[in-house]
Amino acid sequence: MFVVDSQVHIWKEETPDRPWIPGARERIRLNGHREDPFSHEECLALMDEAGVNRALILPPSWEGNRIDYSLEACEAHPERFGIMARIPQNDPVEGTAMLKDFARNPHIKGTRLTFHRPQDRNWMIDGTNDWYWPVAEELGIPTMVHAPIWKAELGAIAEKHPGLKIIIDHMGIMARCVDDAIGYWVQETADLHKHPNIHVKVSALPGYSTHPFPNLNIEKYVRQMVDAMGPERCFWGTDITRLLGHGLNYTDTIEQFTKHFDFTAEELDWIMGRGICEVLDWPIEN
Repeated sequence: MFVVDSQVHIWKEETPDRPWIPGARERIRLNGHREDPFSHEECLALMDEAGVNRALILPPSWEGNRIDYSLEACEAHPERFGIMARIPQNDPVEGTAMLKDFARNPHIKGTRLTFHRPQDRNWMIDGTNDWYWPVAEELGIPTMVHAPIWKAELGAIAEKHPGLKIIIDHMGIMARCVDDAIGYWVQETADLHKHPNIHVKVSALPGYSTHPFPNLNIEKYVRQMVDAMGPERCFWGTDITRLLGHGLNYTDTIEQFTKHFDFTAEELDWIMGRGICEVLDWPIEN
């Protein structure tokens, strides 16, 4: 089975010439990430130990829109890492120029947009981000989106831009919702199955359960999503730096799906790696 992690963050220590955005450390703690840097070398070692073939790097928000360290990882290990790059969502001129550059860069597999922080929460509905969708569709840039409260709006965007591949983060669950409280958010996301260009990351799951690992109390919601979207449109992922501090590792998060959740071998083939590679046009080498 070819295994691809649809979300990891890597970053360097904050320094005067590499400042983090204001309030970054508080946000890191709030979201449960570790504060120590997480290098691509450490990430790769953990991947090798568990048998993870590839990982998609989502540059962390606390470093702003820079992707230089992510590019460094890809240049060192081009078959192991790809990037879902950040862009200045509120700057159409610079953002468009960056997207054109990204479309020519083999390491960049797409972008990731966020609409869940105070500064960007309304950008999907107030016109700020309207420039992005047609440009990304024209350039063929797949887009991961973290926008828990804007499901209907995201569906409208998918319908208006059928050539744009949209990948919803973390089953569309609102941050810090756990256990049966995630059901509302999962249902909203599952209802978007009618849009064939919408896909979903079934990712960071241990963080959405207060029950002991393997978090069997939320398996029914993962199954609901897979049944609605189809396994071809659901992508496993870890957000591994949230899990390391809770005593979990890559092997645990793989086995959550392969040993503890009730999925067939064919479903797992799609969920664990084949699906995301096909959507991002990142061929699996035989």
